[in-house]
Amino acid sequence: MPASPSTARAINDRLALRLLQDEGPLTAGQLKQLTGLSRPTVADLVERLTASGLIEVVGEAGARRRGPNAKLYGIVAGRAQLAALDVRTEGVAVLVSDLVGRVLAEASVPIGGDTGTGPAVEQAVTLVERAVKEAGADRLHTVGIGAPGLIDPASGELRDSTGLPEWHRRLVAALQERLPDARVSVENETNLAALAEQREGVARDRDTFVLLWLGHGTGAAVVLDGALRRGASGGTGEIGFLPVPGTTGLPSATDCEGGFHSLAGAAAIVALAGEHGLSVPPHSDGPGAAAVVREAVLAAAAGPGRAAEPGDEAGRRSGSGDPREAGREPEAGHGHGARSAHEAGPRIAGGAGDEPRVRDDARAGGEAPLGSAGEPASGALRAGRSSAGQAPLVPDAARAGAAVGFLDALAERLAVGAASVVAVLDPGCVVLGGEVGQAGGEALAARVEERLRRMAPLPTEVRPSSLGGAAVLRGALLTARESAQAELFGRP
Repeated sequence: MPASPSTARAINDRLALRLLQDEGPLTAGQLKQLTGLSRPTVADLVERLTASGLIEVVGEAGARRRGPNAKLYGIVAGRAQLAALDVRTEGVAVLVSDLVGRVLAEASVPIGGDTGTGPAVEQAVTLVERAVKEAGADRLHTVGIGAPGLIDPASGELRDSTGLPEWHRRLVAALQERLPDARVSVENETNLAALAEQREGVARDRDTFVLLWLGHGTGAAVVLDGALRRGASGGTGEIGFLPVPGTTGLPSATDCEGGFHSLAGAAAIVALAGEHGLSVPPHSDGPGAAAVVREAVLAAAAGPGRAAEPGDEAGRRSGSGDPREAGREPEAGHGHGARSAHEAGPRIAGGAGDEPRVRDDARAGGEAPLGSAGEPASGALRAGRSSAGQAPLVPDAARAGAAVGFLDALAERLAVGAASVVAVLDPGCVVLGGEVGQAGGEALAARVEERLRRMAPLPTEVRPSSLGGAAVLRGALLTARESAQAELFGRP
């Protein structure tokens, strides 16, 4: 049965608004071409959407084009303001944007482990209110929150999880109380990272893939046929609990030690580097593990006998143009578990389609990470420096060999966990996410892919994350935008 005129108008309006969101400002002629609608129908919907306050003229297509078709129409960005939160074990980061994703304000606050639940919640809510005021927003339409832990699939609420601060769960209710007009939703942080990689990262061409999170701990997010899969209890992706060979025991229902986490968590990665004779950072956290991996990639790629120059092939393959940038990548959490403020403090800026701009205040001063003895080092492999400020000398053959051995051993470990996922889900693509996955870059991804070919009969491509820790906050913003647009665009 054909759609009624009102239904057809609503469908056409939603199609035009989606195109304007995805493509940016368009002329009426471009809308006609992209929608396949007739010129009169496009003229009617443009007039209707303009009168409803959803779109407006934002410019002209060119100086030589005049008339209605030359006008560029875009979504009214100020129609709604949104907020995205990245909730960590020891802090919160927040950004406020307009309806098209242009960031208006951003801020973060550390919350110490000894802070009480009430004061911690108040600090986080006050941070959001301050960011809203700085953005010049009257009120928030939608708030998207990324947090560690399990999300109840029935209620959409953050479930009580052992080892996570109580203020995490209280924060969601407090925000809803203080922002009564806003729609507040919460999602697992790793799931949000996968959504961001799918929309703006390395998985843009994939409807089915698995994101393997490698940070302080481990986790996974599963996207099948374009949809994020959460499981019956919201626990899809708890790969840290996966029983695997090579550990000293088995995980329990309350402790992932003995599972895949024991092979691929940050502490395990740093310990593995030490076993291969590489110098290690003083802290076995996400940033420490990322620095170890990044420097190993640089050493393995450069080899002995020459200086490693900023921007050379070694730097490009490791995801950093400058070896001296070791340790400065943005951080994020592990799977459905907790992250610290130290490892997950990035804040992003930029509208839809922009490259996320990451600011890591902890490294703003440009300090080099510390070696095992506390002295400045470039990460896992300390390189000597020749006179007069020349580039760091590449480690000798023994250290380069140690770096290769370490990366090979790490790839073996990661392939063990990834192979189990591949055998069950056949995703076709595994994204190595988190700060460690990004630090390993193509060098680590290629090693894991080669081992997967030997371990699993199903063809699987392995890619390094392009968004890193910024993926969580970016994913929270994307979900907030989609929720707001669904409500606003549904009734033009």
